[in-house]
Amino acid sequence: MDKFKKFCQAPGEVLGKLFDAAKDNVGFLVICILIVALILAVAFGTEYFLAKRNQTSRKSEKLKVRRMTLIALLSAIAFVLNMFSMPLGFLPSFYKIDLSELPVLIGAFALGPVAGVTIEFIKIVLNLLIGGTSTAFVGEFANFLIGCAFVVPASMLYYAKKTKKNAILGIVLGTVVCIIAGCLLNAYVLLPAYSKAFHMEMEKLIGMGTEKNHLIKNMFSFVVLAVAPFNLIKCGGVGVITMLIYKKISYLLKNTDER
Repeated sequence: MDKFKKFCQAPGEVLGKLFDAAKDNVGFLVICILIVALILAVAFGTEYFLAKRNQTSRKSEKLKVRRMTLIALLSAIAFVLNMFSMPLGFLPSFYKIDLSELPVLIGAFALGPVAGVTIEFIKIVLNLLIGGTSTAFVGEFANFLIGCAFVVPASMLYYAKKTKKNAILGIVLGTVVCIIAGCLLNAYVLLPAYSKAFHMEMEKLIGMGTEKNHLIKNMFSFVVLAVAPFNLIKCGGVGVITMLIYKKISYLLKNTDER
């Protein structure tokens, strides 16, 4: 509910704090922008290749308008869901779970990997513009990266051949990639960046994990026993809900039904 309270802040106050945080983290923001561009390039290249191979096209103006409308709608839903998060009792308090990846994955399945990345990006931008950042952009960047690590592989496999089997395999693949990427990024990028931004010793961050699980004693055990289970629960939950509802709502997202 903290994000909901921030939603009510004055826009000028939020933008002022956002600008101050950006000035203090220019280097980190540059890295963020480069990685976002790389993810978009991979998603676009994959989608272009698959569209060419399958001889499909979205060139008509009607389809473009429909696509943009759906992306905007799903981004708004993802933003709202992102405001309602909750901690998991067995993990450090800064790991909070939400269902904001649900509309992102649905959009990626219906419209392709590029749409998924776009929805994820718009969700984060809306969160920053309306709620500001309390993590010096580290939390928002982590949300984007981990979300893309799940959604892009899942939608790439499904987009190659749209079948129920590929949807399930895509979700499994996305979950595995997300867990691996989450562990590596937290260990080498995100947690060090968070530690630096808040002038906090890494041992203190790890200690927050030890308080929840006495088996967490170092960075390796932290990512294995905290980061990996968190991403498994989040991706698994989103994947199961997607499989339960996607077929029922797919006709609203496209002109033809999926098999």
